Order: sequence, then C-alpha cells, then structure tokens
Amino acid sequence: MDFSRLQASSKIGDDWVYPQPPSLNFGWLEVDVDPAHRIYWEEYGNPAGEPVMFLHGGPGGACAPVMARFFDPARYRVILFDQRGCGKSEPNVASAGPTVALAKNTTADLIGDIEKLRDHLGITGPMHVFGGSWGSTLAMAYAIAHPAHCASLILRGIFLGAPEDLDYLYQGNAATWDADPFGLPAPGAYIKYPDEWAALLNVLTPAERGDVMASYKAIFDMVPTTAAEKARQLEAALTWSLWEGVISNMIPEAADTGKFGEADFALCFAQIEAHYFANSLFLPAGHFFDHIATLAAIPIHIVHGRFDEVCPLTQASRLVTALCAAGAEPVSYVVTNAGHSAMERENALALTAVMDGLVPLAVGQDA
Repeated sequence: MDFSRLQASSKIGDDWVYPQPPSLNFGWLEVDVDPAHRIYWEEYGNPAGEPVMFLHGGPGGACAPVMARFFDPARYRVILFDQRGCGKSEPNVASAGPTVALAKNTTADLIGDIEKLRDHLGITGPMHVFGGSWGSTLAMAYAIAHPAHCASLILRGIFLGAPEDLDYLYQGNAATWDADPFGLPAPGAYIKYPDEWAALLNVLTPAERGDVMASYKAIFDMVPTTAAEKARQLEAALTWSLWEGVISNMIPEAADTGKFGEADFALCFAQIEAHYFANSLFLPAGHFFDHIATLAAIPIHIVHGRFDEVCPLTQASRLVTALCAAGAEPVSYVVTNAGHSAMERENALALTAVMDGLVPLAVGQDA
C-alpha cells in the first residue's frame, strides 16, 4: 500500500498537515431554479481514471481538497462537490439565509444533483461512490435510486439517522440535566464529553432541553429583529457545530476543530443539519432496510471507528446484519480503533487500503 499521499509533508499521527493536491478542474453547475441552486465541484487525479463520487458529511459539511488524498491519483478520477446550501455552492445558508438556501434542499434534490453532475462531467458508466457519516447515508440513498450507476460503495461511519440515533447524539440526559447533570438516564455521547455537552445545553433554557433538536431548530428558524437575537442565533450555530466537531475525535484535546468554529461554516452546518434532522432526512422510515436487496447487490466496503460517538458502531452493526440476512455480507468491514473522523489515523489508513485494493473498474463501460 502506498502511504505517501497521506504522509506527504507530515507524519501520520495526532496532527495531520497536508499539501493541497492539484485540481484537474473545477466549476459551478446550475442544478435548479427558483432558487437557482448552483453546486460547486472540483476534480482530482487522472482524467481518464476510474470515477469516484465523493459525498461529504453533515449534511452541510462541504468538501476540502484534503478529501482527495484517500485516492491514488494515477488510478482514480475523484469528484468532490459541495451539496446544496453549503461550502462554495450557491445560495449559501450563511450568506443568503435559510429561507432561500434551504428551499428545494432535500435528499431527493441531492440525489438529482449527483446525476446532473455525472452527466455534466461525462460519466456514463458505473462509478465508485465514497461517503462518510451523512455521506454514507446519501451514498446508500443514491445507490437505491440508481443502482446501475454504482460500481461499489465505500462507506465510513455509517449513519442511519433513525430517531434513536439522533437521540443518542442530541438528547441523552438533557431533559433532566438541570436537576442532575451527571445522571445517566439514557445512553448518549454526553457520557464521554460532559464539558462539551454542558456547552450545548447551556444555550437552551431548562424547558427547551426537553427536545434539544427542536429547540435548536426554533432558534435557527427565528428571523432576528435585535442584535441580541442575532447573537443568540450565531452562538447556537457555533455551539451545535463545535459539539459535533469535537466529539468526532476520540481524543478531543488533540483535535483541530478548525472549520467547526468558523461562523460561516457553523451557520451552514448547523442549520442544514437541523433542517434534515427535523424532516427525518427526507427519507421514509426504514428506507435502507426496505431496499436492502438493492444495496446487497452492490459491492460494499465499510470502515467504522469502534469509539465513534457521532455515529455509534451499532449503526454499522445493524446494516451489516441486514446485508448478511439478504445474502451478501460486505466485501470488507473494518472496525478501527478510532472515533468518527475520517482524518483519524486508523480510519484514514483503512479507507486508503480499501481504495488501493478495489478490483479495477473498466473505465468507459456503460451502465
């Protein structure tokens, strides 16, 4: 395995520093009107190589050049794009506001955008679809809608988005926290990150903590009329963003929260996530399990951190059990000694090994 693209200009360890890989091409693609959504995309690697569609997390996380470093640039043609409302895509939630940027912003819209980007870039045959966290959710939803376009699914940090998964991340002991901040009435990420949990809950009143996600969404949906209201909205977005950014790393003291503490990123990330979570990810309940036979017919590779507190390992376990029951266990299933972030050493090495070990795809083969 060639680790050079991961190790370039840095050691592999707690702190990662990457040189920016060269981009083949970039641009904006208009994918909708009223509002006129334009998605920003970048292309890396070999223009004649095996196509890889990279789906970022969040929703609302946006892409960065570092995300191209899992892929051998001599072998793969890697496409990164910012999903609707975030990153360099337009309209952007931070600058245009949620009323505009969250209009026509659903999972079905994102699936349609992937198809339009495929067509725009001249990808006619099957492609590898690579996604982590929410990106794994979108990858599976895309595969169910367009299985013939998926040569393989490479999924990291499986996120199924069921109510219990969101409660683990956002509800925990919130309803009783004011009276008993160290009580353990329910499972949750709060158990391992009590200080960060306190910051998340301190934005809310005790009454609002009865439904943390709904209360945060109410703050995000508010149209501020005073400086205090605007400040509270920004504080809520930053706190929501930092909560996930910090707990994505098994050792938060070594984590670089970076973009999660930046106002524009946080406003996009928090408001888009709250929008999707309030609408059950814009997917029917049990969607993946109702279509497990479709997923089972596609080669699937899974990497999941054993210590993932954003998307606990039980989510990968549920998916793998269903795939096996459908008669097709994953081609590979790697449980790493890491947390949620793709940039943690063990996750990054496992993902790189998967991509280096894929059976070569005949480029140009029509679906």
